[in-house]
Amino acid sequence: MKLSHIKLFPLFLALALLLALSACGDTPSEAPLQQPEERQAETAPDNTSAEDTSPVTEDTAETAEATEPEPAETETTEPEAAAPEPVASGRNTLVVYFSATGTTKGVAEKIAAITDADIYEITAAQEYTDADLNWHDSGSRTTLEQNDKSARPEIGSDRISLEDYDTVYVGFPIWWGEEPRIMDTFAESYDFDGITVIPFCTSSSSGIGRSGKNLADNAGSGNWLEGRRFSGSVSESDLRGWIDGLQ
Repeated sequence: MKLSHIKLFPLFLALALLLALSACGDTPSEAPLQQPEERQAETAPDNTSAEDTSPVTEDTAETAEATEPEPAETETTEPEAAAPEPVASGRNTLVVYFSATGTTKGVAEKIAAITDADIYEITAAQEYTDADLNWHDSGSRTTLEQNDKSARPEIGSDRISLEDYDTVYVGFPIWWGEEPRIMDTFAESYDFDGITVIPFCTSSSSGIGRSGKNLADNAGSGNWLEGRRFSGSVSESDLRGWIDGLQ
């Protein structure tokens, strides 16, 4: 090797090294700087949109569903059925009774069974309590009513038509020796024209007394027969004998 070549070799080596260093310095300074920004520019709007709009859309839907007025429930009002007209049973006998304790009711039911009659219960608009029935108490309701011949307790049971009947048995307990005043209310409330009316009463000992005549006077109409008193335990055979004797 010539001496001139040896001297030039270090110079070429230095130039080559310088060129290599320059090439390595350009690559890291350009490519890594752009890639994250581009990647952010591509993905950020979509991600932001997904995060921002999805919850809003769901909340809006839920709010709309919660606040949307539900259709009002409309009650279907069916026309009230007209009250059925009283249907005649074909019987021409009726047993009417008032019974505060059930004693007269039992006798009335027996008479209705024997005569194949319809039956109608008189009930008080204001029910009688045990205190009301206490005859030992001078201030009890029944004592005050029975001492007042003008008292007319209100009837609570529905009114009945007597049009189809030609015989009506009228039963009641004896209170203070007479018919309960609610029976006077009944007698004054109906027209008994053309009807045979047969009173009967229940008591432990007292007879019917003037009760039948009182009712007839208050009614002012009808053919009122003489009534009869029975105990609560009267037998059907005794009742039948009495009924047959009325024919």
